Amino acid sequence: MGSIASNLQEVKRRIHAACCAAGRDEQAVTLLAVSKTFDADAVRQAHGAGQAAFGENYVQEALAKMAALADLRPTLEWHLIGPLQSNKTRPVAEAFDWVHSVDRLKVAQRLAEQRPAWLPPLQLCLQVNISGEASKSGVPPAEVPALAAAVAALPAGRVRLRGLMAVPEPAADGAAQRLPHRHLHELLQALKAQGLAVDTLSMGMSADLEAAIAEGATLVRIGTAIFGRR
Repeated sequence: MGSIASNLQEVKRRIHAACCAAGRDEQAVTLLAVSKTFDADAVRQAHGAGQAAFGENYVQEALAKMAALADLRPTLEWHLIGPLQSNKTRPVAEAFDWVHSVDRLKVAQRLAEQRPAWLPPLQLCLQVNISGEASKSGVPPAEVPALAAAVAALPAGRVRLRGLMAVPEPAADGAAQRLPHRHLHELLQALKAQGLAVDTLSMGMSADLEAAIAEGATLVRIGTAIFGRR
């Protein structure tokens, strides 16, 4: 692995190539650097190389990093991508910009109630268990339309439903990688047909970002390819 700055450039090259191959505008794909388990200095290095959006799995770890990087807060965007229990929502509502892992209405309701009025709306994605794995978090695909409608009806000034997120099970080849991403894209299209103003597909990681972009990802979550192995 090279430096964080050179790794970021390589990931951006991959995103550019994948967008070209898919006939998509690379401006439509946001890179989320997954900084979980890496320290605040690693985030600072990535920020210095031009990265603004960072993904964290663990609330307490993220809050500690936010405190250490308070001087950069106006130019950072913090995304919670790990599971969120309903009794842990307050610090998330107060500190994060996005939550990708909403899988129950209760969690979304608490985030809406606890989001400070002076902050912009918290951007939410529903986590979908797209591969049906028993060990994975997420709402089953069949339950997505009803949950999305309920979350979209929450107070718009506090939370805003943006789209869907998934962590498909690993697949060996590109065709197999594309199937769950295609399914998530179809679910998002169905929500649009319901009349919901959703625009985000959070899918694709270091090993499958090309497959995800080919199927319409608007936000790819990349950790290992930027920061190295955990």
